[in-house]
Amino acid sequence: MPSRVLIIDDEPNIRRMLGALLRAEGFGVEEAGNGSAGLILLEKLEPEAIFLDFLMPPGPDGIETLRQLRERGLETPVIMMSGKAQLADAVRAAQLGAFQFLEKPLSPEAVLVTLRAALELGKARTQNKALRQALAPRDEMVGTSEPIARVRQLVAQVAPTDARVLITGESGTGKELVAAAIHRASRRAPEPFVTVNCAAIPRELVESEMFGHEKGAFTGALERRLGRFELADGGTLFLDEIGDLNLEAQAKLLRTLETGVLQRLGAEQPTQVNVRVLAATNRRLEQAVQAGGFREDLFFRLNIFPIPLPPLRERLSDLPALVAHLAARARPGRPQRYTADALRRLGAYHWPGNIRELANLVERLAILGGEEISEGEVRLVLPDGATRGAIAGGRRPVAPEGESLTEALDNYERELIAGALEKAQGNMAEASRLLQTDRANLYRRMKRLGLEREGAE
Repeated sequence: MPSRVLIIDDEPNIRRMLGALLRAEGFGVEEAGNGSAGLILLEKLEPEAIFLDFLMPPGPDGIETLRQLRERGLETPVIMMSGKAQLADAVRAAQLGAFQFLEKPLSPEAVLVTLRAALELGKARTQNKALRQALAPRDEMVGTSEPIARVRQLVAQVAPTDARVLITGESGTGKELVAAAIHRASRRAPEPFVTVNCAAIPRELVESEMFGHEKGAFTGALERRLGRFELADGGTLFLDEIGDLNLEAQAKLLRTLETGVLQRLGAEQPTQVNVRVLAATNRRLEQAVQAGGFREDLFFRLNIFPIPLPPLRERLSDLPALVAHLAARARPGRPQRYTADALRRLGAYHWPGNIRELANLVERLAILGGEEISEGEVRLVLPDGATRGAIAGGRRPVAPEGESLTEALDNYERELIAGALEKAQGNMAEASRLLQTDRANLYRRMKRLGLEREGAE
């Protein structure tokens, strides 16, 4: 789909010649003879760039049109045009966010070069906005336990600075949440917060993803692309799972951290950026350094201010607040209450997946359960054997005297299946969903255990 360009100029000849040039180059063009008409067109056209004449008697002139455009919150790149403007006029336009100022008579080469640069800027802004919306944190840190209070204290201390932070902790402990909290409490809060998952980027694309590339830099590079560092310029870049970055990429990252300069793949000139870097990992980087898998100098550059995150099992007093928060998010406007026994059952689990695992379980219960979640419902959705190692009171379950391990496990499985069938009112498909298995497997297990299918559909 061709890029849409709006020309606002009171001279018909300028509109005709400029429009013909742009259409010949494959652009979609709309025209307006004055500022008021241009502002009306903006409501339905949504152009990707605007050519705006400076003098358009009787008004509104170019500066006033640009001012009204910005008041509406539109960030469309605007190219001002004039044959009589002074330096002060250009300064005023720049202060209102004009992209460039072209003098009439217009040069076709200057028009096309400027337009393509303006379109690239607009595309980068759109990508940046989409990234910020997609990556914006949905949650605050929840809980009042001593470990999470300590994390909040560290965040409050480091956020106002530009110091690099290394956030460590097990998978699912909320490292990105902490990084976002640092960004929100910093002077960079109005600027972008951009995330890179280092573990998810293919090795051959790391440099392009981080630092960008020029058109034709490699096979498949059909257009220039800004890297995450440039998208985060002025704001914060969060490097998640930094321990999974390969050594070659580590060297290039170190160079950018030291100089504030990056080089796009295929670019002739370097680019200066102003980015605060936060990093996170669930690995022990000190051990990775000793094993040769992580650069020691990069580790020291990142580990200016470490923030270790506690696993959920070390802050179980926060569990009720976390469950209430996650349940409200999973079922907006439909409150779901957990009984005391249900919370005790959750507290007895060791939570290897931490808060991420808890969030998934609460969301599952939001779908399966009603207004009140019982201990039995929690037991049905916890992983197999989740509470056999530690139940309320800290006592491990013991098989009745004279009962073998196989018999005890079979009895436990019978209890689970019977509970699921009761909750599903005998519906086998629903019971299978509750037990997270397929119906054929459930039939086989019931047959092996000697369970009657009476009342089951």
